[in-house]
Amino acid sequence: MNETLKRSISGAIYIILLISSIEYSIESFFILFGVFLLIAVIEFCNLSRLNKIAPIVIANLVYLFFYKIAIATKTDGVFYLLRYNNTFDLVVLFLTLIVSLKCVVFLYDDKNLKIDSFSKFAYLIGYIILPFIIITKIPFGIKGYNPNILISIFILIWTNDTFAYLVGKSIGKHKLFERISPKKTIEGFIGGIIFSIIASYFISKYFLKIPEKNIYIWFIIAFIVGVFGTIGDLVESKFKRIAGKKDSGKIMPGHGGVLDRLDSVIFVAPIIFLFYQILNYVS
Repeated sequence: MNETLKRSISGAIYIILLISSIEYSIESFFILFGVFLLIAVIEFCNLSRLNKIAPIVIANLVYLFFYKIAIATKTDGVFYLLRYNNTFDLVVLFLTLIVSLKCVVFLYDDKNLKIDSFSKFAYLIGYIILPFIIITKIPFGIKGYNPNILISIFILIWTNDTFAYLVGKSIGKHKLFERISPKKTIEGFIGGIIFSIIASYFISKYFLKIPEKNIYIWFIIAFIVGVFGTIGDLVESKFKRIAGKKDSGKIMPGHGGVLDRLDSVIFVAPIIFLFYQILNYVS
């Protein structure tokens, strides 16, 4: 099969599966991201040369624990996650942000190309497992489950990736981070952010239908997606570079593994969740 056709079919199946599972029900949403988490853990263990048994057990236990919290907060047929003013959530967010900062340091450290055992488990928890937990909390709010919020974030990520590639290929001259990702350019990076912000206007107004006065919130989310989504992609590329692999896995023909598809969102989600907390605090 032609490589472009294979990639197109694989990508279409992924998008249909993702959107339909998020939209269909709470259960299908949790199941899909639970499966994604387990595959991502296996892929990360392969990249970092970790024994898979303990990480898989830890990921299962943590994910099931948070799922039980969601079930426990179901009222009158509607799921509510106590996202705001929840000390436990803030602890999870704090730990994730600490590891995210460690990831950035790791990205810029071009001298040490080995990862010690402590760092491997820190990345496993804070870079893989906890961000997936945060992703499953983002669509929930005071009014319950709103799948369109998470779908909108994915649309912004895809918009950013697509236009960063198109702009970079068309006018890109200055390398963004050549030693990790030779094809990324500063022009593409800026172009991706600009088009994401443009897309956020239409998403917020016509898809989410939020009040005009609050549209600026999605401008900020689009900016977060453009900046931190790119960092997330670079961090995963660094892990692959150290492991000497092109892709994190082979589950998606032409696209690689689950981490290759979700590297942006697992890095973006904690920052967006932090933004949620800030909005809630100031309001």
